[in-house]
Amino acid sequence: MRIMTTETASAHNSRSDKSRLPRDERRAILLSAALEVFTAAGYHSAAMDEIADRANVSKPVLYQHFPSKLDLYLAVLDLHIDSLVFELQKAISSTPDNKQRVHVTIDAYFDFIENEGEAFRLLFESDMNVEPQVRERLNRMTYDCAAAVSGVIANDTGLPREEAMMLGVGLIGYVQVTARHWLERDGKLTRQQAIELVENLMWRGISGFPRTEL
Repeated sequence: MRIMTTETASAHNSRSDKSRLPRDERRAILLSAALEVFTAAGYHSAAMDEIADRANVSKPVLYQHFPSKLDLYLAVLDLHIDSLVFELQKAISSTPDNKQRVHVTIDAYFDFIENEGEAFRLLFESDMNVEPQVRERLNRMTYDCAAAVSGVIANDTGLPREEAMMLGVGLIGYVQVTARHWLERDGKLTRQQAIELVENLMWRGISGFPRTEL
């Protein structure tokens, strides 16, 4: 008969505790591990074995949550897209002052890439961006962010919806490109310097569409 030592019992209890993790908590751990592997190796070189090892689960457990590597990749994208869109929408709705709205929107974007640089790279620099399901999600992300901006523009200026949306897409695209440049330059400008430059240029442009008198 096998005698369980203190060390063996401790390891057994540890594995038992892990096996009893709530599904949402387990899923969060898997998504975090997947993000690390996908950004380090790229989608095509990333291995489900490595993701399972990093999450400290068996490969069958990983497949119970995500039937394929693509399903896992899309789940990672969805998580971070939803996070970015939510933060931008929250920033836009946080103040009625449009100059301040420009500032907090840019700040929210830079905050996202500073705190979630791996996710930002996955969204904008992945070797999977040509995959139709990935491209659809990225387009949705841009549309949802631009729609939040264009709604304010349309309400304040009286511009038709399509014109306001064109401006919204332009503003969001500008923030995306400049934020990517700042991230790639790795500290050549401080975050505050970068935000002030982007804010000044964007505000000088959008302030040329004044509020409609009520």
